[in-house]
Amino acid sequence: MKPVEQAIVNKLSRDLDPSTLEVTNESFMHSVPEGSESHFKLVVVSEKFESKRLVQRHQMIYALLRDELAGPVHALAIHTYTSKEWQAKEGSAPDSPKCHGG
Repeated sequence: MKPVEQAIVNKLSRDLDPSTLEVTNESFMHSVPEGSESHFKLVVVSEKFESKRLVQRHQMIYALLRDELAGPVHALAIHTYTSKEWQAKEGSAPDSPKCHGG
């Protein structure tokens, strides 16, 4: 695992105690140099999202990853669920859209 991806995994694991955590580096889908860590898809299932609106969940993620977002990370596709919501989705998050820039 590369350094930025590892930092994301560590921070989300530590602070959100997720039952499911998927961190996917999608940089290869964009017009960036090979080996970049600039675009990520996150799937986070945590009971800490209970009673939180979607915007509040995203704000939690942004706060935890502020250093990465201020540096190498350009874009995050964020999918947040409680266990009950994840079950209703049958353990599947939407695919990220295709990059319009290449």
